[in-house]
Amino acid sequence: MEYASSVRHESKTMPGVTFTIARMSFGRRIELTKRIRDLARRIEFLEAGDDFREKIEASVLEREVERIYLEWGLKEINGLVIDGREAGPRELIEDGPEELCQEIVSTIKAECGLSEEERKN
Repeated sequence: MEYASSVRHESKTMPGVTFTIARMSFGRRIELTKRIRDLARRIEFLEAGDDFREKIEASVLEREVERIYLEWGLKEINGLVIDGREAGPRELIEDGPEELCQEIVSTIKAECGLSEEERKN
């Protein structure tokens, strides 16, 4: 049996763009869990509060978790040029279109086998 540790996808939001994401493995699941567990706890705590500032902070932390997913799971991106240069994962995260980032985060979470509730974080 041959197993590929990554999988390539065609973007639905940006035709002509493809991206490669890491597939879940035992070791990668441990790594990802370690990276997001404290943030996930803090988000849950803040979302339970009634204070508007807590809700804003929870939203900021949710974006940080999404960035972690991108950094952890996005291996390669092709067909995207930002400011005249071929973009890689770092350029996408820093300067790329947000809708493409959101699409890739959703794809990574789906590849991880997360439930809808887990995907919200």
